[in-house]
Amino acid sequence: MMSSPQAAIEYVMTHQTHYLQKLIEFLRIPSVGTSPAHRADMERAAQWLASFMEYIGLHSVQLISTDLHPVVYGAWGPEDPETPTLLVYGHYDVQPADPEEQWHTPPFEPTIQDGKIYARGASDDKGQLLAHLIAAEAYLRTSGKLPINLKFFIEGQEECGSTGLEDIIQQHRALLTCDAVAISDDGFWDATTPKITIGTRGLVYFEVDIRGPRHDLHSGTYGGAVHNPLQVAAEMIAQLHDAQGRVAIPGFYEHVQPLSAEERYELERIPFDEERFLHEEIGAPALWLGELGYSLRERITARPTLEIHGIRGGFVAEGQKTVIPAEATIKLSMRLVPDQDPLEIAHLFEEHIRRIAPPTVRVSVRLLSHAYPALIDRHAPAIQAAVEAYHLGFGTRPVFLRTGGTLPVVADFMRILQVPVVMMGFGLPDDNLHAPNEKLSLAQFFGGIRTAIHFMECLAQQLSSL
Repeated sequence: MMSSPQAAIEYVMTHQTHYLQKLIEFLRIPSVGTSPAHRADMERAAQWLASFMEYIGLHSVQLISTDLHPVVYGAWGPEDPETPTLLVYGHYDVQPADPEEQWHTPPFEPTIQDGKIYARGASDDKGQLLAHLIAAEAYLRTSGKLPINLKFFIEGQEECGSTGLEDIIQQHRALLTCDAVAISDDGFWDATTPKITIGTRGLVYFEVDIRGPRHDLHSGTYGGAVHNPLQVAAEMIAQLHDAQGRVAIPGFYEHVQPLSAEERYELERIPFDEERFLHEEIGAPALWLGELGYSLRERITARPTLEIHGIRGGFVAEGQKTVIPAEATIKLSMRLVPDQDPLEIAHLFEEHIRRIAPPTVRVSVRLLSHAYPALIDRHAPAIQAAVEAYHLGFGTRPVFLRTGGTLPVVADFMRILQVPVVMMGFGLPDDNLHAPNEKLSLAQFFGGIRTAIHFMECLAQQLSSL
């Protein structure tokens, strides 16, 4: 047997039809994790993964129970402490296909057109996680072993918030011991440029209830005497930002970690078309200036924000009704950056709300969810291994970016396992994630397999040299 990444890559290339069939099999399973109607399909998808892990030669394959859908675990390696260990995370649940009438092909009947495979879950995340499993199989078929110890941790409830996953990771901490975690649930910066996400924002999500009179009142009789809860909501919302676009909660920015000069330079040199961003992605008349003193790219990725998501209350049906509502509800969230602690921010927010609430209403505050921000050292050996793997797999070195979104599992892995997380996706920006006609380019799929093969070898070299 040859023992090299190139042998594994040649094996994949000669078995492309076989691996495409495996991808099609996996995509045919309508594993919609958010739907009780698909509970049996979720079990079938988990069993499919477990069977595939056993088929390719992984050991300790098991389904780890959760309150909803199981985590599929498998491993390869003698657990030699001298050999680096990689943990690969992914998810087998997919978004609902609604609205199905907007699909050009059936969402769970994978269709290949123009070098792309169309199906729900093709890019998010079945195709991407399968790339790592196929990379492992190709290496084992040609070399009989892997250059690293390898573990897979594939969950089934990412699309419904990964509820309880932090506890699962904590409970199985010894089983998941590793030197790095790889996540391929993302995509390239553009059609030809890979990216490594080195930061994710945290989150706190609140509901604020404002109650005034015991019941709705006639505005002609009581207007001018009752502080309308909807008006109170507007007045309080107006006190959440200052005139410079900053969040007005005292202490909010105290632990914000500013961008380094290196990161700011890297961020600003990446091509970014603000006109396309405004007109094609957003469609608003103009962009908000936001927090003064920071560029657009900084504001959407590396600065904390506060956004109002909804205001509920009063009469909103057709026609008119002159009513003063008894209550109003505000839904809002804050995106957080290192080193903001979501529970500390939640406390500061609740204090601020009670400070600005007038005595004419009763206010209650509910924290619905929270997640920690994460920042990965771009100079970490695992990140550098990924840079080299992308170069070998796609012929291009990646850019480093933070994402404005929140991926709780990234911070969970970093806090609990104390290892870096390498976010290296293979999809493209136009893959229609969560939308009709989701797709994955076959060139990206096989390029991802090549990159995953090289990543194992590069990681072994990087960590063994320490």
